[in-house]
Amino acid sequence: MAAAPRDTATVEGSAGPRGAAARRVRMVPGGPVLVEGPVEVVLEDGRTVTSDRFLVALCACRRSRSYPFCDTSHRRRVRTGDQDGDDSGSGDSGSGV
Repeated sequence: MAAAPRDTATVEGSAGPRGAAARRVRMVPGGPVLVEGPVEVVLEDGRTVTSDRFLVALCACRRSRSYPFCDTSHRRRVRTGDQDGDDSGSGDSGSGV
């Protein structure tokens, strides 16, 4: 497997590519992406949403009713095809957007 490009990598606590302090991002298996805040998120359609919280959970499963922020929906609803089950009893199409 090829290594990820390192041209924008920074050492913890150092300045990022634009001179701003580097932010820590943590991927939670089966859960959200945790980002040290405050953050500004640019959505696919170009809209921008912000959060001034010290730790922001971004939805990685797209099941959140408050997308792009995580509302822990990944704990309640199973994505179609996951874990030998279907989500026919959940009452939700799983689109999350």
